Amino acid sequence: MTRAFLVLFSVLFSLTISAQPKHQFTFSKDEFLLDGKPFQIIGGELHPSRIPQQYWKHRIQMAKAMGCNTISMYVFWNYHETEEGVFDFKTGNRDIAAFIRLCQQEKMWVLFRPGPYVCGEWDFGGLPPYLLKYPDIKIRCMDKRYMEAVARYVKNISLEIAPLQCTNGGPVLMMQLENEYGSYGNDKEYSNELKKLWQDNAINIPFYTADGPAAHHLEAGTLEGCAIGLDPGANDANFEAAQKHNPNVPSFCSELYPGWLTHWGEKWQKPDTTNLLKDVRYLLEQKKSFSFYVLHGGTNFGFTAGANAFSPTQYQPDVTSYDYNAPIDEQGNPTYKYHALRKLIARYVNYKLPDVPAPIPAIEINPFKLLPYTSLWDNLPEPINTVQPQPMENFGQNSGCILYRTKLFGPKSGTLTITEPHDYALIFLNGVYVDSVYRDGGRWSIDLPKVDSKEIVLDILVEAMGRINFAQYMIDRKGITDRVTLNGITLMNWETFLLPMQVNYISDLKPKNEFKPAMSFNENKKGEGVFFKTEFDMDKPADTFLDMSNFKKGIVWVNGNNLGRYWNRGPQKSLYCPANFLKEGKNTIVVFDLHQQQAAEVSGKKTLE
Repeated sequence: MTRAFLVLFSVLFSLTISAQPKHQFTFSKDEFLLDGKPFQIIGGELHPSRIPQQYWKHRIQMAKAMGCNTISMYVFWNYHETEEGVFDFKTGNRDIAAFIRLCQQEKMWVLFRPGPYVCGEWDFGGLPPYLLKYPDIKIRCMDKRYMEAVARYVKNISLEIAPLQCTNGGPVLMMQLENEYGSYGNDKEYSNELKKLWQDNAINIPFYTADGPAAHHLEAGTLEGCAIGLDPGANDANFEAAQKHNPNVPSFCSELYPGWLTHWGEKWQKPDTTNLLKDVRYLLEQKKSFSFYVLHGGTNFGFTAGANAFSPTQYQPDVTSYDYNAPIDEQGNPTYKYHALRKLIARYVNYKLPDVPAPIPAIEINPFKLLPYTSLWDNLPEPINTVQPQPMENFGQNSGCILYRTKLFGPKSGTLTITEPHDYALIFLNGVYVDSVYRDGGRWSIDLPKVDSKEIVLDILVEAMGRINFAQYMIDRKGITDRVTLNGITLMNWETFLLPMQVNYISDLKPKNEFKPAMSFNENKKGEGVFFKTEFDMDKPADTFLDMSNFKKGIVWVNGNNLGRYWNRGPQKSLYCPANFLKEGKNTIVVFDLHQQQAAEVSGKKTLE
């Protein structure tokens, strides 16, 4: 496609948008008005960043067929500004304007939720990790450095969204300010400044806030003139609380939860459908606007999954799948919950629901063996010298792993304490694996054995597993965040090896004894940290779930696409691989496993479980 054609296409699209009828979305005291007439939002949350772009239209059509008339969508700031000052709103599933245009083509309205903070079980709640290079940074407030970054983000994303507002002929009805701010802070100056920033950048549609229905959350999080979103709002008491707080604006259920999130080590969350149907029936009968969070969750590809923590020593990382036990499952299929909701909604709306779209094909892949290819230790970059360990954000690294190395002087055995390991650390002495330390629970010490050697080298390999995305412990730097002590003595003079595990590093891996048995890695004694690699054939690409149950803990790339993390701790044992990550003929798979050393089989399944 030539540049001239792209320019012409852009001009023609702009003319098409400008030719669309313009609309006014406004408030009365107790309901929304579209062009002066009452309008009930029946929304379904979709996240374009969690859905392969070629499936966007399918998921929007699925929402419409269930009875929704509106798509609610988070935008994750750090997905679009991965480097400070460098924005991407055009490539792949980052093209949010294209997603919104698809909504309009399908005659769906849009609730736009750009943050800057969004939560969403996404790394750092959508905030960019480069903010954490400032040791005293404060977020979600008037900290000058934070607000300068916010202003840059608002300016850039507004260029994409302003033409798509309903006032300009687009489908975007309303924009959310921040997210659940009443659960975090109470700075009205900050909230008002956010609103002003959007308005200064040509956003002229109404705003809403979204908070829990408790009085203190509403007092801290709502803003004069903004509609009140309730997370959730599903009974008289919830809506009465909102009306009591501000009787001059409408309230609605901005997040109704048909499912729930799952952390590593938990059972899959499967909330009761009976209570969900009861809540939806109430909202429909009362003609209250509402939006399902989420209608379809999708996948936390790569390193995008977040984490929760409600105490200084707690850490609950989210699994890679964002299936969420939602009405539409991770691969886009309708569930029992979907059909029950579709049947219920159809009884209350005055429009005919379209047929449910045909399912996306999925295939099984016969087992194939993944063989050891090389090790992390044979592919280390040049080290950086520091007096004490520093977190990866200090070096401009956002994700992956980081290796710290020092020589022991003074004490050489005893109690080793890492303060704090974020998030999973492996400890080696002279290349021999000793033990691992997991952040959750605050037990960050191990016993170092005595080593019969004049020179002892200590290696600590740390895997980052997702930044905290909610509540008060979100300042969550990765790697070693403070210091390492041995018998109470602080260890100094470290070499640091940055291992962000990006695709260029994976494609440049240097093999050692290629496709030899794992025992070859015992030559350097470092058995942990092995890369596996092989090829498998495919006649016709289709969605599949790669079964990683024979491996232990690591990351999977298929043809250079990062599928996300797996962990034998469960519950997730397989990773979603969409058809667009695959190709006819030979496909290359690379796996980095922290603990697995021997060859093992992988297969493809049609479903997550």
